[in-house]
Amino acid sequence: MEKKVKSILKNNNTNGVWKKEMEEMGDAHIFSSIDTPLREDAFELNDDDKIEKIEYHFSEIMDIIGLDMKDDSLKGTPYRVAKMLVKEIFAGLKPENKPKATLFENKFGYREMLVEKNIKVQSTCEHHFLPIYGKAHIAYISSGNVIGLSKINRIVEYYSKRPQVQERLTIQIAEELKKVLKTDDVAVYIDARHMCVQSRGVEDVGSSTVTSSYGGIFELDASKRKEFLSAINKDLS
Repeated sequence: MEKKVKSILKNNNTNGVWKKEMEEMGDAHIFSSIDTPLREDAFELNDDDKIEKIEYHFSEIMDIIGLDMKDDSLKGTPYRVAKMLVKEIFAGLKPENKPKATLFENKFGYREMLVEKNIKVQSTCEHHFLPIYGKAHIAYISSGNVIGLSKINRIVEYYSKRPQVQERLTIQIAEELKKVLKTDDVAVYIDARHMCVQSRGVEDVGSSTVTSSYGGIFELDASKRKEFLSAINKDLS
């Protein structure tokens, strides 16, 4: 696997045009697929093996940029970073971590919109591996069943904990909720800030990025979209 990666990098590094195109793609936050791009052998290594390999390679990175790896403050950093990536920040890559959403019968016959807003979004930009943080607002109309509110948060968290592009994250959350709830009547709205915009490149600390996905009645009925946007207190003009 490592030889294959080195071969790909070697071929890419010989092409200056490729580097320029990749820089532009990253700055434009372009994504190539709705599905998270994973190799077929992505889960052959267990977590401990992944941590060990990442620890070694991150130590090499720190050494290359000139840090003293014998310093008490730094010598444990490669392990801490490796564990953080595998067990925390990118835990949403593992299918077994996907939340099991339990549905309940809508015994009250509630047919109006249910909105959960200000759901925490903490993700990682896949172009620069810097944080994305913000809020998600979600609505759905029951087709006969309802989902526990905390499970909506868990679904957002699961798809956030992986290298992401905000557009893909929005779509993945919406599609998962449609599947779980057995309805197309789902709306997802994410307002987030990107550290790859704030801390590098243009270094704009004031801007945020908004993405949305409207399905079913939210896509077809402008008044229903307006009701949703009004509920999350967004400017409708």
